[in-house]
Amino acid sequence: MKLQNLKLSIKIFADGAELSVIKRLKETGVVKGFTTNPSLMRKAGVQDYKSFAKQVLQIAPDLPLSLEVFSDDLEEMESQARIISSWGKNIFVKIPVMNTQRRFTGPIIKSLSRDRIKLNVTAIMSVEQIKNIAECLTDETPAILSVFAGRIADTGRDPAPIMAQCVDLLQRLNNVELLWASTRELFNVVQAAELGCDIITVGEDILDKMDLIGKDLDDFSRETVEMFYKDALGSKFWI
Repeated sequence: MKLQNLKLSIKIFADGAELSVIKRLKETGVVKGFTTNPSLMRKAGVQDYKSFAKQVLQIAPDLPLSLEVFSDDLEEMESQARIISSWGKNIFVKIPVMNTQRRFTGPIIKSLSRDRIKLNVTAIMSVEQIKNIAECLTDETPAILSVFAGRIADTGRDPAPIMAQCVDLLQRLNNVELLWASTRELFNVVQAAELGCDIITVGEDILDKMDLIGKDLDDFSRETVEMFYKDALGSKFWI
């Protein structure tokens, strides 16, 4: 199945900071938004935050773009959020659920949401955090809540029950979408869709595999054997 022909019940957001990749993924028509964070930006060699943001906005002026604050001080976080938000109408400002001192960012989430600044609250790991954040949001302002399901799985826990509880909790809220973040494998896209998540973030590596969805397994088996065979020939093995 061609990537462009996929019919998915969940929105795909691409996670990354490589401008060339963002441009390519935008052109697929499958990606419905973009997210990034300071770690991805550093890995991509981004040095000028505003210039990078403006370039992404030029590539995808019609899609949601999540850009993260980078201060550890709540007051400065709020100031950065207001500046970042002013760069484009399609920007969702990413606010971490807490700072490095475990201080809950609820007060600034409440202030920003009240002032109609679209938010993507990030690094969420628990149902309790979702409950606390929900109390800070206004019905009028769009918000995305990013639960790091992949990182939850990294601890040996099954993230699916947690995500299911989050789906139930957020059903009563207007303009709030649940995002499955830190995706580890293609199957997570299927899981997230079946659980009722609104959005899932995927990296380039996973997006490039998405045309495998629904692939005939016998065909896949034969292709795998063919790969082994060609590699064996290429290595000139003999016994």
